Amino acid sequence: MVFYSRRDFLKTSALGGMLVMGGGLPALARAEEKKAQAQYGLVTYQWAKDWDLPTLLKNCETANVLGVELRTTHKHGVERDLNKNERREVAKKFMDSPVTLVGIGSNERYDNPDADVLKQAKEATKEFIKLSHDVGGTGVKVKPDSFHKNVPEEVTIEQIGKSLNEMGAFGADYGQQIRLEVHGKCAHLPTIRKILDVADHPNVAICWNCNKQDLEGAGLDANFAMVKDRLGDTTHIHDLIHNPYPHKRFFELMAGANYTGWLMLEEGKLPKGDPVAALAEQSKLFDKMWAQAQDS
Repeated sequence: MVFYSRRDFLKTSALGGMLVMGGGLPALARAEEKKAQAQYGLVTYQWAKDWDLPTLLKNCETANVLGVELRTTHKHGVERDLNKNERREVAKKFMDSPVTLVGIGSNERYDNPDADVLKQAKEATKEFIKLSHDVGGTGVKVKPDSFHKNVPEEVTIEQIGKSLNEMGAFGADYGQQIRLEVHGKCAHLPTIRKILDVADHPNVAICWNCNKQDLEGAGLDANFAMVKDRLGDTTHIHDLIHNPYPHKRFFELMAGANYTGWLMLEEGKLPKGDPVAALAEQSKLFDKMWAQAQDS
């Protein structure tokens, strides 16, 4: 069975209309090429952690930030314990809003050598997959995450990769991409590449996280090239004004890779003053920077 998000439905309907109106395949191809555009979104971590769902949707619409990743444990309350009716209500709130639910940001990870802990992480991930499907999301963020004393790194990498394959297969049945956040002690890109070489299920992708480790070793360009074939639908970026990460060069790399997913603000430091105004400022700056990257 194939599941469609609200965004997919609208896209399919629009493209179908183009064909009916006589545009034909060449017109469709031109439209797709013209539309090759990443979108700006928000992870509810920190900047929106205290907003309930109606407030989140209202504030994102006001700031013209039209996609969200709902980080678990935050005030929006979209959690695994929601019943069927509550899940339908969440889905309806998004259907009635211009804001797209891009997915769920879980905190599940697959590095622990304790078999029971690993099993619990997998079962929790499956529940997040079902939740994301039920409320209209298209994927679930997970973590690799660390290495452990007296456990060879190769063993942990193999365990993480195999776990991701299992989650990727389960998520595919629900139309949910498994998005591996580049995180923790596994955040070095050569490590992520080794994990991806094991986790070869096509439904497993990475969520680039704009870490300081991206700049280590051979540098940003080389590290990006190492994993760009597995970029997922979500990417985490930071404050475009105050954070020192080289977003300008990163955007150029993403534009060069024809990335059309979501570039989503995840910033640990809270903004000064009105967070909605700050979010709107970030959105405008993103549009400018992305346009420049496409022209570079």
